[in-house]
Amino acid sequence: MTGGISMQALAFIVKLRLSRAKRTYADLDELYASIERSRRTDPARPPARVRREVSVSCTEVLGRPCYTFAPFARSSGRHVLYFHGGAYVHQIQNDHWWFLVRLVQRTGCTVTAPIYPLAPAHTCEQTVAMVKEAYDVFLGDRDPDQQVVMGDSAGAALTLALAESLEEAGRPQPKELVLISPWLDVTMTDPVLPELDRRDPHLAVAGLREAGWLYAGDRDRRDPVVSPLFGPLSALGRVSVFIGTRDVLLADARRLRELAEGRGVPIEYHEYQHMFHVWPIADIPEGRRAAERIAHLVTRPALS
Repeated sequence: MTGGISMQALAFIVKLRLSRAKRTYADLDELYASIERSRRTDPARPPARVRREVSVSCTEVLGRPCYTFAPFARSSGRHVLYFHGGAYVHQIQNDHWWFLVRLVQRTGCTVTAPIYPLAPAHTCEQTVAMVKEAYDVFLGDRDPDQQVVMGDSAGAALTLALAESLEEAGRPQPKELVLISPWLDVTMTDPVLPELDRRDPHLAVAGLREAGWLYAGDRDRRDPVVSPLFGPLSALGRVSVFIGTRDVLLADARRLRELAEGRGVPIEYHEYQHMFHVWPIADIPEGRRAAERIAHLVTRPALS
């Protein structure tokens, strides 16, 4: 737990409030308008200036681009597969790209970010298939001790869904699973959600519930492929969770902690007071501290 809040974080929250960012998820008309805007940038590409900071390459997987960032100097050998957030309906954002650049520069790792298919044009069937294929292409033949799978929000759910699919197939787990503000239950039925919704300056239950319907398609929203919180969660590797108390997804993170501890899964749980959704990728003191911890998770030795 961390106490207090920086002036930069307070300013970030005020900016979210003043820009009415929450309307995207509180008003369904705004949600669908935002989906249309995101669709126009699909597939997304990293900004050109990123190439001055790291080596950038692109590989197609099932017809979708996957961007790999690597240090100009020799790589550490660790490879991070990163799934971006966006409620399964919004494209990767510039903040994601720069977070990945900083991660490469801090750790010497290589990072690959798949640009997976989005709802409503696609459902979980196509998205999870692409996620699994991307894992096989980029990490499948790599020593598990060199593998890190990470994501934020919906991307954190894809991280956990992928790990559960490896578990069910009897395949080794990655060295680390890192879940940033994870959205793990698209049913949005936890009784504490109305109170969390009032605190959250960004997300809202109504829009997330609608996005969850779009992503699930014909599947039950409690299907672990859609909502991995309902998966086995019994033979996972080391899991780290980062969540803030001003995030409507705090309920999912706390439930995951309880389930993981009950099933003997090694879990590190980082709950930051006053922090908002996906703050570790923001350039604020609290975000930089969380990012340093994430960098440590990437570089630390595997469990013996």
